[in-house]
Parts: sequence; C-alpha cells; structure tokens
Amino acid sequence: MPARLPLNLSPGPRCPNNRYLSSPTLLLLLLLRQFNSIQCCIMPYNAIQTLKFHLGNIAILPLRTRTRGPAYTLPPLPPNTLSIDVDPDSESYDPLDEVLSLFRANTFFRNFEIKGPADRLLIYGILFVSECLGKIKPSMSAKEAEKALLNVALDTSFAIPGDAGFPLNQAYEAPRDRQDAEQLRQYLSQCRQELATRLLQRVYPGGVGPSKWWLSFTKRKFMGKSL
Repeated sequence: MPARLPLNLSPGPRCPNNRYLSSPTLLLLLLLRQFNSIQCCIMPYNAIQTLKFHLGNIAILPLRTRTRGPAYTLPPLPPNTLSIDVDPDSESYDPLDEVLSLFRANTFFRNFEIKGPADRLLIYGILFVSECLGKIKPSMSAKEAEKALLNVALDTSFAIPGDAGFPLNQAYEAPRDRQDAEQLRQYLSQCRQELATRLLQRVYPGGVGPSKWWLSFTKRKFMGKSL
C-alpha cells in the first residue's frame, strides 16, 4: 500500500464536462501528484525502466547535471538557454525543473498523497528549496546568496531516510544497506547542488535581485516540514 499523507482539498464548482473547476494552485498540485504516471512522466521514453530504479522508496530519476553521482545524465540545454526557459517537452527537462516550476503552488498545502517513488523525490526537492530560500536574505547580493546556497548544497552531513533527523521517516523507507545509503546520499547531493544553482537563476534573474516574489515564500513550509 502506498504511504499516504492525506490530501484534504475541497472541490470547486463543476464545469460542463462534470469535472470540478479548481484554482490554478490546485491544478498545479494535481499535476505534481500525477508525476508518477507514465503519461505525465517527464521522461516518457524511459519511464518504465526509470521508475523501477529506486533506493529505499525514492525514485532515482535522470538528471540534467554535471555533478558526478548515480543519476543517468540527460543532455545539456542548448547554448544560451537558462534552466528557467527549458521546455517541458525537451529531452533535457528533468524532475528538478518540475520541483521549481511547482514549488510556490505546493507550499500552500499541508497534506500530500504519496502515490509512488517519484513523489518522494519531488517532496524532498520542495523541502530543500524551502531550506535554500531560508538562507537568502533580502540584502544579499547574487554572489553572497550563491555562496550561502552552495555551502548548504555541498554539505554532505544531511539526513537521509532512516536517519533520526530525517523529517518524513513515516513515509520513506531506509536504504537496505550501507552501499545503498551511500548511493542515495550521492544522488540527493546531485539534486541539492542542481536545485541550488537553478534556484539562484530564478531568485536573481540576470544577476539582479533577490526577487521579492520568491522570498515571500521563505516562511512557508510544505506540509509543515523542513529538512
């Protein structure tokens, strides 16, 4: 049975096709919840094999990254293309793009139904983005923020599922042995470094900022949790 963090959402008015109309925020959340399905997976040509590969019960999905680790590496973006501009249909689009795309919508919710290993990766990514935003102060320059976030991303002492300090052990399985634990730590480290780099591009577009819009989410905690 999949782990459940109950999702308590009230439907809006019905539309002509008998489906409920929802707020844009709710629609974005529903998209995230469907990430595990093959139809909605961002890597449709590799979805079946990808979702079978997991450590503990976190999916090890392909990433667009130059950081060494266990992740299958996706093609880099074309020259002069920022991660903000990557097309969801691109072969370079990865789950971390999805995390950042839907982060602000998901921070409004305190409950989430976990349907599979990919959801657990997305939840971890959202919690890490929240941690990064908490390190950025309104007075920081882009260079200062980059230093602060890289210090967090490069720290290898972070908790993983099964550790006493991990906040969602009730929904995450511990790795089966030390080798799996080390691989999971390496994979999450890849995710953390990529998320920190891509978040900076959004909070400091063109090196200017920080964006008040992004910093307004600093105090919000997805599901009331933090890493």
